[in-house]
Amino acid sequence: MKEAYTITSPKTLRATINLPASKSISNRALILRALAHGKLPIDNLADCDDTMVIIKAFHEGNEIIDIKAAGTAMRFLTAFYSTQPGTHILTGTERMKQRPISILVDALRLLGAHIDYVEKEGFPPLRITGSQLQSKELILPGDVSSQYISALLMIAPTLPNGLKLKLTGHVTSLPYIDMTLQLMHEFGASAHRSESSYPMLIEVEPGGYQDIPYIIENDWSAASYWYEMVALSQDSQAQVTMPHLKKNSTQGDCKGAELFSLLGVQTDYTEEGICIYKQGKLPLRLDADLREIPDLAQTFVVTCCTLGIPFRFSGLHTLRIKETDRINALINELHKLGFVLYAEDDNALRWDGERCREEEHPVIATYDDHRMAMAFAPVSLKLPNITIEHPEVVSKSYPHFWEDLQQVGFIIMDR
Repeated sequence: MKEAYTITSPKTLRATINLPASKSISNRALILRALAHGKLPIDNLADCDDTMVIIKAFHEGNEIIDIKAAGTAMRFLTAFYSTQPGTHILTGTERMKQRPISILVDALRLLGAHIDYVEKEGFPPLRITGSQLQSKELILPGDVSSQYISALLMIAPTLPNGLKLKLTGHVTSLPYIDMTLQLMHEFGASAHRSESSYPMLIEVEPGGYQDIPYIIENDWSAASYWYEMVALSQDSQAQVTMPHLKKNSTQGDCKGAELFSLLGVQTDYTEEGICIYKQGKLPLRLDADLREIPDLAQTFVVTCCTLGIPFRFSGLHTLRIKETDRINALINELHKLGFVLYAEDDNALRWDGERCREEEHPVIATYDDHRMAMAFAPVSLKLPNITIEHPEVVSKSYPHFWEDLQQVGFIIMDR
């Protein structure tokens, strides 16, 4: 384990980067194949921590399953093991034990699941005794984590009469719900949602899943850090090619390309993937609703500050319960760089251009959060010799991130 990396950036940025596979698609495909009792291969699986804990759980078959810091695995496996024979205990890191899960547990209990809290009420670890769940109509607020909704949807075709799920209010991270529904279709399930969002009704028919071979596409979330690098690079001809990304991807984070176009980074789509490059003027200010792409919030917040572009980003209410409290983490670490940010009602984050005295040798804390490390590393293109603590956290989603930076000329020194 490395204590910290100090990063020096290259003067030019021209590269072809083979990104990791999508962990969001990988994790869903693994759950669906298990529900289908499948044996056919899933190719190009992500090799990140979040996916490996699911693979390990299925491969080893232990009663006690440590999912470490993988929130997706905790939510998906909670629903999965509720339908499987035997008793399993899901546990994780100390931070995982602070992340609420009662909304999902309560919904599963309404379907007949037997789930007990091992330690603190409302939080992992969980003791799950599998049973035959029953079909009922569930009503959930739409602004809960989309992972709760996806977890329920994926087990729905295995229920006797499927599932009707009504989501009230604004629906958070809708692209992730659509991704789940699309993969369910590909694995042979019948599910559809209403076009109306107030409320949104999702209906899943019974019938289970088919065992199919599947190929995972590369990760649009990981691409966002290369968009940030192009935006921050001093190289006016900066250009990065990333194969195996699709324009009309099921990954909601592909919408980040549209927002980055406002920050002077354009995207060309080809049969092989995408090519991004500098083009266009920077805005005087950027206001945007990130409800559908909350995992890119850190990328856009750090990019805008570093470019000196005031902003207000809303739709951030789920950031409080991620790997860390990402809103506080951003406020704290950008303060070290001389930026004064303000949170609004746990839903928005803004910077009005207010500055403070920056630290002479800033050391960025990562809070066990992979996205903090990867969002701040590109700042080295503007701020020489920035230091990132606990760089190993990138293994959660992008294990070869630092190697890819070195490949394009970044110098990374152990501190």
